[in-house]
Amino acid sequence: MALRLDGTDVSAFKFLFSLAVMYGLMSILVHSVMYTKFITPLGINAPLDRFSEARAIEHVRVLAHEIDGRQEGRQGLREAAEYIKAQLERLKERAGSNFRIEIEENVVGGSFNMMFLGHGISFGYRNHTNILMRISSIDSQETDPSVLMNAHFDGPLGSPGAGDCASCVASLLEIARLTIDSGWVPPQPIIFLFNGAEEVFLLGAHGFMRTHKWRDSIGAFINVEASGTGGLDLVCQSGPGSWPSSVYAQSAIYPMAHSAAQDVFPVIPGDTDYRMFSEDYGSIPGLDIIFLLGGYYYHTNYDTVDRLVPGSMQARGDNLYSAVKAFAESAKLRNARQRESLGVSNGSDDGQAVFFDYLAWFMVFYSRRIAMVLHSIPVIIFLVMPFFSRFLYSGLWCCFATFYDFVKGMILHTTGITLAIIFPVLSSILRLLVSSYGMNWFANPFLAFMMFIPISLVGLLIPRTVFRGFPLSQNVSVLKVPKEALSDEARFWGAFGFYASLTLAYLLSGLSGGFLTFFTSASMLLAWISFCLSIKFCGRQLARSTVFYVIPLIPCLTYSVYFGGFLVQFLIEKMGMMGSLPPPYGNYVPDIVVAAIVGVVTGWCMGPLMPICGKWLARSSILQFLLHLSVIALALSSQFFPYSRDAPKRVVFQHTILTADANRIVDSSYDLSVVDSNSLLFLFKYAPEVAKELNISPEFSFETAKMSNQRTFLTLFPVNFLFSRSLQFPARSDEILKQYRQFPHLYTNKPQTMSSDGSRRVYLELSLGSLKEVWVAVLNITGPLSSWSFADTKLPVPETAEGGPPSYICRLTGSSHEKWNFWLEGRNVEDIRVDVAVLDQNLVEEAKKLKSVFPGWADVTAYSSFLSTYVF
Repeated sequence: MALRLDGTDVSAFKFLFSLAVMYGLMSILVHSVMYTKFITPLGINAPLDRFSEARAIEHVRVLAHEIDGRQEGRQGLREAAEYIKAQLERLKERAGSNFRIEIEENVVGGSFNMMFLGHGISFGYRNHTNILMRISSIDSQETDPSVLMNAHFDGPLGSPGAGDCASCVASLLEIARLTIDSGWVPPQPIIFLFNGAEEVFLLGAHGFMRTHKWRDSIGAFINVEASGTGGLDLVCQSGPGSWPSSVYAQSAIYPMAHSAAQDVFPVIPGDTDYRMFSEDYGSIPGLDIIFLLGGYYYHTNYDTVDRLVPGSMQARGDNLYSAVKAFAESAKLRNARQRESLGVSNGSDDGQAVFFDYLAWFMVFYSRRIAMVLHSIPVIIFLVMPFFSRFLYSGLWCCFATFYDFVKGMILHTTGITLAIIFPVLSSILRLLVSSYGMNWFANPFLAFMMFIPISLVGLLIPRTVFRGFPLSQNVSVLKVPKEALSDEARFWGAFGFYASLTLAYLLSGLSGGFLTFFTSASMLLAWISFCLSIKFCGRQLARSTVFYVIPLIPCLTYSVYFGGFLVQFLIEKMGMMGSLPPPYGNYVPDIVVAAIVGVVTGWCMGPLMPICGKWLARSSILQFLLHLSVIALALSSQFFPYSRDAPKRVVFQHTILTADANRIVDSSYDLSVVDSNSLLFLFKYAPEVAKELNISPEFSFETAKMSNQRTFLTLFPVNFLFSRSLQFPARSDEILKQYRQFPHLYTNKPQTMSSDGSRRVYLELSLGSLKEVWVAVLNITGPLSSWSFADTKLPVPETAEGGPPSYICRLTGSSHEKWNFWLEGRNVEDIRVDVAVLDQNLVEEAKKLKSVFPGWADVTAYSSFLSTYVF
């Protein structure tokens, strides 16, 4: 249908085009900041008193590629520890006489309980290696308050781990070198902890905090992590108190921090060593700094050194070195005994501060107390403004009429923002009703913006279109003010009230992200003043006054594009590993979530313009154009495949071996699962070579397939709760017997004992057989337990299923020739069932062949899992 345009429509399209150019330029700027294109990495021959990304990357290359795998249970983990220790010894030899350098290899073990992803787990571990280096002045004491820098050198299952976390280790090695070569002798000791067991649930950090002699000396820490391969190196957690974030704000060269991240992090399915230092065992003030972009490659085979975003490690290194110097020189640095005697944790009484960076150029920081005052001001202005502007001239009745108009304006703006979210969600649902698969935007993030921004703008403009004439309650003839002016005023203050109310809601809820809406409301106030001055001195000229309204908003809108663009990109990358939900609605969830977030960001980025600029855009011709654009984008999106080598689909491939004792196989199967909304049927359809290898016919469906249950994937507990509709296929057993002399098995090693209260104690021994690369052994113990020998005899929160008896999960890690010995105590004579699952990183040849036929756009995490069940 052709659009018939009059002169006003032409002007409206010119204005729309101008806005598109403005937001396009903002997006280019934001993209360069997000991917650190404004930072020039220093080369291998950079001055020795500067952090060099090139030197750090050489360490990444060794750890991620020259060493064959750094997973628990593999020889590469030992080689990585030896490499790190050798590098530290070389630095010690170069240190001047005014330095005291102490290097230790610390082997840790222990047992404890923890909640993770809402599940109670007990951990038993042994023989995990930490490498430590303490740099201090020659006259330092053991008890001097110190600064801890932590990074883990173990890698995730099946990944080279260049970003996670060889890049972290490399950064710390380069900072240790820089500290020594620069000649800066830290006034307080700096401890570098290279821990070897983070990917198996933070065990290295736990071992350090429970056993090491330096633990009580730590006055502050910086945990360096990676959930991707670069980009913004964001401060995601800070505390306890405001002191750590204050130090970072004052010292960071390229500040990248948002206190809003602390509001979001607790709901993300994951954790870092920050938890061990600052929450569970230490209450030490510190920072959690994480690479967040490049999440496509996180925990995949594609996490290689060539995926690291140029400039990212340079920015990280410069920031870390500046921050660690600031911590070491701070008068607030106190060891555990000093903090205990003061009864506070360096500012924890002040609560979480509010902080954010502006395009990594500078950082805004203010305390919680200041935020209580500052973030209340917009609401006060909104409530007072009707009376301030009308009372002296028009009386109290007119004030209430004005306030009523402001409230109607707020309702209309809220409606627009709500529709800006609902419309993209509805369009995503409609597209999936006629599409064979979802997540088309996954490998092509620009599609998400093309598909959902135009339709979101339609929703945002609907209230303005429906109510072109604002329903005023004020008497225009009495006020002698043009109706258009009163309408603009009501729309503006209504929108202002919306953001002011959100700011207050953030404040009252105790969250730290209120700066987002506070910045918006403060910028709108400046824009309104500029708009009013333009009218006063230049008259009501629509184009001129609109420009005067937009210009003061540009810094705020740029920040909205910066924060919103980062949020959408981060979310899109993570949707490939958020889990597969069961039908009929599971396949809709990722598209709905992304559509809703794009709607939120669109409303946030465009909302402040709507009170004044809406009159240009709320025209039927504009709405038709945006609708046509949305339909075209939705239609084109179906032509794009969701995955690529740069955005792989994650597949879990488990060769499951059911055993009855040390030498007998009961059954063998291949169990497959995926962790996004496109099911295994999608995989078989677009990777027919996999289907052929599994002997799947064209008529194959979930109804005729054999399903795997969550118990089958026990070695991955509790990550296995992200799986649904996993499938099982038969596998041969002959090669297994050739490769393994003995399988894992559990048996009693001495007679049971009975107590006077009727409880019995069963003494057990777990042998891992002839497995060579054991990553973890998981025990699922079902029965009326009253105690056990793990975690200081404390049972974790039990798992319950369909009203059955409680189950207790224990994960055992750590290589050793010794068997695991433990006891279980039951409350009565009822049977105790123990399910044993052991993950070995080796595959038999037939399983390797199956793995090799998967397409390049699929990342396959493959391993063998030995399952057996015992009743005592």
